[in-house]
Amino acid sequence: MATQKLLAVITLGLCVLAVGCGDSAQERAAEANAVAESQAAEARSNEQNVVSQKGRAEAKTVGGSKTSEDKVPGEEDAADLQAGAAKVDITPPTGFPLWGHPGRRDAPCVGIRDPLFAKALVLAVGSNRIAIVGLDLGRAPTRGSTAAIRLRVKAATGINHIFLVASHTHCGPYLEMDNWPSPETSYVRQLEQKVADVIIEADNAARPARLGIASGEVDLNRNRQSKRAKKVRDRELLVLRVESMDGKLIAHAVNFAAHPALLGPKVMEFSADYPGAMAEVVEQETGALCLFLQGAAGDMSPSLHSDSSPGHKQFGRALGREVLELVQTIKCTELPSPTLRAQEESFQFECRLKLSDPAVSAKLTRQLFAEPIAFLEREYRDGVRPHLTTALLDGRIGFVGVSGEFFCGHALSLRKRAKLPHLFFFGYCNDHHMYFPTIEATAEGGYGTQLPISAASPGAGEKIMDQALTHLSQMQRQAAETPREE
Repeated sequence: MATQKLLAVITLGLCVLAVGCGDSAQERAAEANAVAESQAAEARSNEQNVVSQKGRAEAKTVGGSKTSEDKVPGEEDAADLQAGAAKVDITPPTGFPLWGHPGRRDAPCVGIRDPLFAKALVLAVGSNRIAIVGLDLGRAPTRGSTAAIRLRVKAATGINHIFLVASHTHCGPYLEMDNWPSPETSYVRQLEQKVADVIIEADNAARPARLGIASGEVDLNRNRQSKRAKKVRDRELLVLRVESMDGKLIAHAVNFAAHPALLGPKVMEFSADYPGAMAEVVEQETGALCLFLQGAAGDMSPSLHSDSSPGHKQFGRALGREVLELVQTIKCTELPSPTLRAQEESFQFECRLKLSDPAVSAKLTRQLFAEPIAFLEREYRDGVRPHLTTALLDGRIGFVGVSGEFFCGHALSLRKRAKLPHLFFFGYCNDHHMYFPTIEATAEGGYGTQLPISAASPGAGEKIMDQALTHLSQMQRQAAETPREE
């Protein structure tokens, strides 16, 4: 590899039993839409979230789904793993505001530099299934949209747990307002339908599969917040490879932390930024779908050695080459009797962003425009309500999704404490609640640690990470107690 790496490769194979599909994908999707359409509308207006006092929440039913902690150890279906993948174009119509750089305010998008996609990967062990979706969006779908997607997907597939992971491109559409291009042809409503459909398509494509993982440290990001001589930095590049039992590639999933803001505020075109360029390189070389899954990038910016502000294509191709070098080290082999479990939890923290304060309102008005400000007023009326999604595959591979811009110190600390061979950390997942700096970063100050972009009370990120660790530990114990084939 071009840059220095600490290479750790795990080969994990999953021999999978074929499962009868029954109805066609089209029939299942149509039936699901009929069942879920009215429920989805209700979910958007009456969002179901479990909250508690002062940042502590009880894990409960989320979006009508049962968390895996309700299962008795050993109750899990005896089955091997299946996997399927699919993608859909989610590029919006032009002529409407771009999300990302506040200084643009409501200036309209004038073109499409490159298309935006939603890419889904479904992993299933018996009846336990998760969907991981990489989105070329600035933020994940809102609380109400996420609930609507959940309902459609659950009705069609039975999938209870989803990770909707935004790349955090700063050239994506606004999701905080759902009346454009018009109330009758809402892009947000269309996005909900497309994301649900692509998960359903991936689930219908699921087939016997095996997988492998490789990780390495790369010198492709920098800490943009800290002024200390020794800055904390998450250099891990983590690649998941999934293939069928006959060796045909299904997908690659890439987890890396760096802000996709290489296209500045003067660019008024939709673009996937460097994650799109990276995925294009990997897909052209391998012929398989490549998901980009953003990490804890709250304080991480892209960097190419001496060039701290590379072009988005240049940086994406450099990252893509690193991914391909890791891919070459992965060998997928069969691993019998895997387990798959998931848990979700919602929180409520005091909101420090006092929108009723005229000074705060005036500052936001200079950066944003009426509709996003009105959305923030509604969203934070009852405090900051982030969401945590965790999953554990085979007792060894962790997935953690959080609904905000978490500083990299959170991911580094959780990996160290969880002591798993591999932990995928997804920021910008299942809604969006702005920045979650570490306590150390808050004490130091700097971008991402202060109002108005860090609204939750100090220490909120640490509380969520403590719960993530608890979830992972519980699921590890349950996996260890599950009977295995000899």
